[in-house]
Amino acid sequence: MKRLAILLPALALGGCATLDDFLASIKKDRGPDLVAFEDRLAEEPIAPNEFTLTSPQQSVVGVPQVVFAQKEDTLSDLAREYGLGYDEIVAANPGIDPWLPGENAAIVLPTQYVLPDLARQGVVLNIATKRLFYFPPAAEGEPQQVLTYPIGVGRVGWETPLGATTVVSKAENPTWWVPLSVRQEHAEMGNPLPSVVPPGPDNPLGTRVLKLEMPGYLIHGTNQPYGVGMRVSHGCVRLYPENIELLYSLVEIGETVTIVNEPYQLGQRDGLTFFEAHEPLEDDALSAEQRLQALLDARAEVDGLAMNDHLQEHVRSLAAVPSGVPVNIALYDADEYLARARVVHNTVEPDPNAPTLTEVREMMDEIGAEEEAL
Repeated sequence: MKRLAILLPALALGGCATLDDFLASIKKDRGPDLVAFEDRLAEEPIAPNEFTLTSPQQSVVGVPQVVFAQKEDTLSDLAREYGLGYDEIVAANPGIDPWLPGENAAIVLPTQYVLPDLARQGVVLNIATKRLFYFPPAAEGEPQQVLTYPIGVGRVGWETPLGATTVVSKAENPTWWVPLSVRQEHAEMGNPLPSVVPPGPDNPLGTRVLKLEMPGYLIHGTNQPYGVGMRVSHGCVRLYPENIELLYSLVEIGETVTIVNEPYQLGQRDGLTFFEAHEPLEDDALSAEQRLQALLDARAEVDGLAMNDHLQEHVRSLAAVPSGVPVNIALYDADEYLARARVVHNTVEPDPNAPTLTEVREMMDEIGAEEEAL
């Protein structure tokens, strides 16, 4: 990796001959690093939600992982166990049946993240990546911590709004006063809702709520965790029950909340530059090209050197494969993360109270039907 870091400045400044020589050297040297997953020593998985930044310049946390599925595992099971959302794990595993991956199927866990390019304070939501980042205040002399969780966000027609806001109130075991617009929608679909839903297992807000200054918008738990990581809500932000409980205990009234839509991100770690690409939202006001060009314009340099046409075109080629996993752009390989992925033990345990596979699929089909009805 050190040799590649040295070559990157030459690539950023050089011409076609330099690019050709660089690619040839990478193709010759990369092979031995691609050890079969089955031949790698299985390790303990990384902590799924909390990371420590070793320097102010670090903007990439975590590491990609690979796990072998058990016979009954679904991608939803694996996503929740390893701190991921549904769309994230599906995007990282194209061609894998999300309901029946198959026993011993190698599943990529996209558990490395580029941090949003914003001030590291308060709560930051990126609706394009469907992730929440929380930066708790750091004590003087202590390193910055970041907590990150997958989130469910507003579906088409009920978009989660962008902008800056604050937490104005908190509630445990909330009552849901169902908005008229939501009741009308469900009535039209033949699934009427009451005007008030009391606390309990049937309450879609779950057990914790953070109310935002934006009228009508909340960060909350859910009684349908299989929808976390998808565009499933009426604009609110959903977390797994275990995640909202911890976040609720940390976030105080008055905390800042910043909501952005950034499908493409560049980050730094250990002197290397990483590019993370997600599928842009289908109803985005800007095109994918506009989003990507804005990022390239904002990051006109890499490691202090100009991003020439070759490097920009390489980033565009990576954007065309939106796996959601940060890729080291010096390696010129959309799958370079597979060589450095950590093979980990499968820690999913059977839950006798979990819904059956048929019930889960029915829930997901219902979510899809609601989206299509809008």
